[in-house]
Amino acid sequence: YNGFGGKVEPGETVVEAARRELEEECGLEAEAVDCERVGVLTFHYDDKPVPWEVHVFACARYRGEPRETDEMFPEFFAFDRIPFDKMWADDAHWYPLFLSRQRFEGTFHFKDTHTLVSHELRPLT
Repeated sequence: YNGFGGKVEPGETVVEAARRELEEECGLEAEAVDCERVGVLTFHYDDKPVPWEVHVFACARYRGEPRETDEMFPEFFAFDRIPFDKMWADDAHWYPLFLSRQRFEGTFHFKDTHTLVSHELRPLT
């Protein structure tokens, strides 16, 4: 399982990219004023030359109904039933902060793309 997201296209802001990806991947529309950046994560992979910087947003309001697209089949879980064992290894660390509406930043180091070897995660005030 994975959340909605993707890369920033030329000429886009990070917020514009987040809104576009949300609509492309599940059909939901959100206004920029309703999207709050709650986290910034940096991912280092020993088999990729450049770290990835990931911005995590929470959208308080949105329009539409989630729908399946070519990129995703949205599925939702109760907080206590999130299948972390079927998600990226870092998710179990930062999702609880996200779900409790805590701002955060973190750095994650992976070996062979999928093996989490170390991380630092800092709640922000």
